[in-house]
Amino acid sequence: SLRPGLRKLCVMGSATLQSTDLTDAQFNKISVLVKDLCGISLSISKKGLVQARLNKRLRKLGFSDYDEYIEHIRRDRAGDELTAMLDAISTNLTSFFREADHFEYLGREVLGRIATRAAAGSDRRLRIWSAGCSSGEEPYSLAITVNENIPNIKAWDAAILATDLSTEILDRAKKGVYSAERIKAVPPQLRQRYMRCTETRPERIYQVNENLRSLVHFSRLNLMGSWPMQGPFDVIFCRNVMIYFDKSTQRRLVERFRGILSPGGTLFIGHSESLGANHSFRYIQPTVYEKR
Repeated sequence: SLRPGLRKLCVMGSATLQSTDLTDAQFNKISVLVKDLCGISLSISKKGLVQARLNKRLRKLGFSDYDEYIEHIRRDRAGDELTAMLDAISTNLTSFFREADHFEYLGREVLGRIATRAAAGSDRRLRIWSAGCSSGEEPYSLAITVNENIPNIKAWDAAILATDLSTEILDRAKKGVYSAERIKAVPPQLRQRYMRCTETRPERIYQVNENLRSLVHFSRLNLMGSWPMQGPFDVIFCRNVMIYFDKSTQRRLVERFRGILSPGGTLFIGHSESLGANHSFRYIQPTVYEKR
């Protein structure tokens, strides 16, 4: 028979996989840990998802219940398991050129304006930040947009910072390797220009080329912690990230973004997000804002 708190998930031959029940009280403890560390608010509706993802951690570490696991996290001074837990519960839904109107506006208006200033004698400096970059599709889409809209970008002091909370997802992003299915939103001419096919069987696999990857710098960053970069940034993409924060955390984060943007810098947020009524940005169009 199974110990208390355990239930049978499935039986495969003689191997029995077990899943540990997560009580409401244990979920609340985990929610507090996550909120204190990175500002993410986990509603009780996420309990099933959290349990499904963290059961893998419990099995790997050999814990029989969540109280043991929570105590292990609290004793872990290095924070390794806390990082692993956040990796496990993070949602990393993304795609190339997601919300395509953002990239069109970025290329046409923002980069066009910056390139015009540079041609008139301004410094050829460009800084873009992808905050919550997930598996890399967003920053590589930004890099393609930069290359397509600024001639001879190699002669510029240009860099794209790509940050995420998940170390696991960052390791994947740095490689820039994607299946044909993952790059289907990339137009064929851009795919030919910026990617190469590295495998054809059992499915086609592509890798972003070195010139594009060299423009993007990946780093782990907790948006609620200190920011080692000084900026200023010309553009910040923080899309579909703030939906996980409560309103007060969102307001603080938006003001921090404003502080690290250059004058006239542009902030892009997700189409399911809003800056609310009280903010100090100039509204440009839905989900696009400019520092006053």
